[in-house]
Order: sequence, then C-alpha cells, then structure tokens
Amino acid sequence: MLPSVEAWFASHTWQQPSWTPAELVASKRGRTVSVVLPALNEEETVGDVVSVVRPLLGTLVDELVVMDSGSTDRTVEVASAAGARVVLREDVVPWLPPLPGKGEVLWRSLAATTGDLIVFLDSDLVDPETAFVTALLGPLLLDGDVHLVKGFYRRPLRLESSGGGRVTELVARPLLNTLRPELSGVVQPLGGEYAATRSFLESVPFAAGYGVEIGLLLDVHRMHGLSALAQVNLGVRKHRNRSLLQLGAMSSQIMGTALARCGVEAESGPLTQFVQVGGEWLPDSTDVLVADRPPMTHVIEKG
Repeated sequence: MLPSVEAWFASHTWQQPSWTPAELVASKRGRTVSVVLPALNEEETVGDVVSVVRPLLGTLVDELVVMDSGSTDRTVEVASAAGARVVLREDVVPWLPPLPGKGEVLWRSLAATTGDLIVFLDSDLVDPETAFVTALLGPLLLDGDVHLVKGFYRRPLRLESSGGGRVTELVARPLLNTLRPELSGVVQPLGGEYAATRSFLESVPFAAGYGVEIGLLLDVHRMHGLSALAQVNLGVRKHRNRSLLQLGAMSSQIMGTALARCGVEAESGPLTQFVQVGGEWLPDSTDVLVADRPPMTHVIEKG
C-alpha cells in the first residue's frame, strides 16, 4: 500500500472495537441516530435484524426504520411485528416514481428519517448482532472528522470457511487500486453495513442500484479526504449467496458507478451473458440500470 494508506489504515481501522453502548450514549451530545434496514422479500431474516437493534432504542438509537422496496412476501408484516417502523418506498418523495434497486431505497430513507447519524444494515443478515450498530457508530461519535464508517468481516460462502465477497475481490478492489489507489486499504468497499453523517449523505448523489456503496466511498474521499473514512471489524457476516449470473449484473452496476465517479466515460446498456439450454450456449441479456439520484438536499428543497 501507499505510505499514506498505511498510515490511514493504522489510525482509522479498528480490529477490535472496545467502546460500549454507554460510552457512545455519553458521546452523543444531542446528536440523534437512525438505523435503516433496506428490505426486499426478506421475511425470513428481517425480524431477527430488527430484534438485535431494538434493545438500543431510546438510548443509543433514536429511530429504527425498515425501508421496503416493493416486497411481495410478508416482509412488511414481520418487520412491523418485530418492532420497526416500516416505510414503503412509494410513500417517500412520492412525486418521483421509484427506480429499481437498493440504492433507491437508501436514498429515500434520508427523507423518511431524522437522525444526524444513520446506520445502514442489510435485512438478509443471518445471526446478526447488536454489536454491529455500536461498532459502526463509534468512530462517528468519537471523531468529529469522520463522515463514513465501513464495516468489514469474514463472509462464509455456504459451508466453506471463507470465499464470500467475490465481486469485491474480482471487481471492486482492482477498480479502486487502479482508479483511486488511496482507497486500497478499505477491506470491504461493497459491504452493506456502514454508518455516516446525514450532512454527508444528503450532499451527494446516490446510485440507484448496487453501485450505491462504491459511489458513497468514492464521494466521501473526493469531498473530505481519506481522514473522513474509517472502518471497523464486525467479525462474521452471513447472508444468502447469489449466482454468478446475478453477480455479473451486480458487477456491471458497480463498475458503471465507479467509472462515472472517477470521470471515465463508458456506455451503459444490456449485459449479455450466456446460459446453457439443452446442451447449447445461448445469449441472455439483462438490462443494467446505472443511474444516480441527485443529492437529497436538492430534492427536499424542491419538494
């Protein structure tokens, strides 16, 4: 790594976060915290994720919101029963028809919440822990210069001891090392568990799809420098694993967002992949949306 990255890694990486919820509550100093769970058909896991956050409500956490992205299963009912406030994407910024994708609901969550600090947790986590929230909030509450905290973890791949994070290792990390080498020390650039200041989140565009995480990472570095970024070890993160075809479409969105953020012009269009049908390899095209929502401050002003 570059010397500047080595220095940042040493000072802004917490391998064993040691702060307690009580210490963080004492450090809030009037600031409020929102926890947001984006969800799309996560009835089997969303209730458990809500349940590990609920004990922090009223002390460290001021509001807990599940942002539903058009679920057709019982996600809304399960999340509500577990104690979260559920917000449908259509009910926030209603004058704009929703775009598909995770980044869209994260963007809309800014208008549905009020916290000065926002923690994002994926709703498909298996065996989630309350410590995820406290670990992510530590650098934000204890260091006034930090605007984005990324979680990192070991990601088991089915029954293997490791092997998750294939898009990170094959796409995101090579891209960052090439286009923005100062970010080469980020362990999990695409991780869905992270926290940030509202002031930062509302000032930048959001990629509507899976490019949202790498877009925020590149934007915080561009706007505030490496010192505004921190990362904490969350231990082990378990969630469902996607097929290679699904990962290919995800990778296209991530690449499109990263290239755009770094000023590289690239044409976007359908992604052509190949599937085997009856012993023959046939093309299969998927529309890949690479689109940005504008900074929420602009949208709220217009609304």
